[in-house]
Amino acid sequence: MTSLNFRQHEILLIARQSGKVTVDGLAERFDVTPQTIRKDLNDLCEQRLLTRTHGGALLSSGVENVAYEARRLLAEYEKQRIGERAAQLIPNNCSLFVNIGTTTEEVARALVKHEGLLVITNNIHVATTLTPCPGVDVIVIGGMVRRSDGGIVGEAAVDFIRQFKVDYAVIGVSAIDDDGALLDFDYREVRAAQAIIANARRTILVSDAMKFTRSAPVRIGHLSQIDTFVTDQPPPDTIVDICRHHGVTLEVAQAAEEPASGLSAA
Repeated sequence: MTSLNFRQHEILLIARQSGKVTVDGLAERFDVTPQTIRKDLNDLCEQRLLTRTHGGALLSSGVENVAYEARRLLAEYEKQRIGERAAQLIPNNCSLFVNIGTTTEEVARALVKHEGLLVITNNIHVATTLTPCPGVDVIVIGGMVRRSDGGIVGEAAVDFIRQFKVDYAVIGVSAIDDDGALLDFDYREVRAAQAIIANARRTILVSDAMKFTRSAPVRIGHLSQIDTFVTDQPPPDTIVDICRHHGVTLEVAQAAEEPASGLSAA
């Protein structure tokens, strides 16, 4: 790996804190030209530390996740659309798991008017959102609470999850590989997610399109284990082919003025 100059180190630190950086914002911060910043970003992207986007770059570390508050703000509007569409797929009077993630939290926000739900979650933010709702009973999975994001992880959480067999699971991931692998950063969280998938009759994956450009080191499972995949943009052809081959239904959550499109991959 080529050594980084001081400014590139600072750019990487900013990206880790906020999840993304922009050329104009960095040029103003460091009082240099946009061309200089573009060269810095290109160098960082060549070393696979960042991923270039229009006007800036995203963190692409394969071993370290973006801080929780930054993740919550990344693709915020897209996650809301995904959450609303996923909630439409969940009927009243059913049971479901909701796991850790900022996108699954948007699903929870969209479930507040449902009736007769039993929600079992290892996400403190999901529990806080749904506990006041008269039509929803909430069970919080026991275990160690991860201070960084309010996720409950560890062997105690896995054992707790295995006591249930629910109608639906709503799961999020940190990255989706070209071969259909579902990936995350914390092996403790992965164990809980695997138990959730194994103990649900139907699994709904919620993930924004940025997850197609990211990487993470720990394997949760494979797209073939998913029943419905809700995202905000049509996935790459490789992902579409995998879903079609394994009978996974793709749901692309469109903007409010556009109807949601269901792309059956069966």
